[in-house]
Amino acid sequence: MAVHLSGGVWSPSCANFALRRTAEDNADVFDGKTVTIVMENFYADDCLKAVDNQEEAVTLVKSLTKLLSLGGFRLTKWISNSRKVVESIPLDERAKRVKDLDLDRSPLPIERALGVHWNTDTDVLGIKIKPKEKSYTRRGLLSIVSSVYDPLGLVCPFVLQAILSR
Repeated sequence: MAVHLSGGVWSPSCANFALRRTAEDNADVFDGKTVTIVMENFYADDCLKAVDNQEEAVTLVKSLTKLLSLGGFRLTKWISNSRKVVESIPLDERAKRVKDLDLDRSPLPIERALGVHWNTDTDVLGIKIKPKEKSYTRRGLLSIVSSVYDPLGLVCPFVLQAILSR
């Protein structure tokens, strides 16, 4: 099969399979770290990864782009909390809010990934919740807890603590 139609309920699963298969098929050509990132740090269509320094991030962007291009993937919407890393990324592959940004003067934007807000300028993660007044029944409390989209489990302990302290 050379073409896959997008938009079906199966599309994310097929894309994820193709992404992982590309990494597996080229594991002998690329370093293990790049392959591991593809296998462990992609969530839906977002790659979330933190590294120790800017040079490592620039190298990682290049190696991920090169590896996944072998499977027909074109990585776009790149963003970083480092201006040096953003400058190393081609303009047409940067996130929309960073393309027209004056990297010398303007603050970096707030981006969203998997329900989490990331202030790239201050490198702080946050979450926005619209509190709802519900009754303190099992159904009401379950509705409040379930309304918080937190697939990474970052705020779940705090949400539960807030509900228990009410």
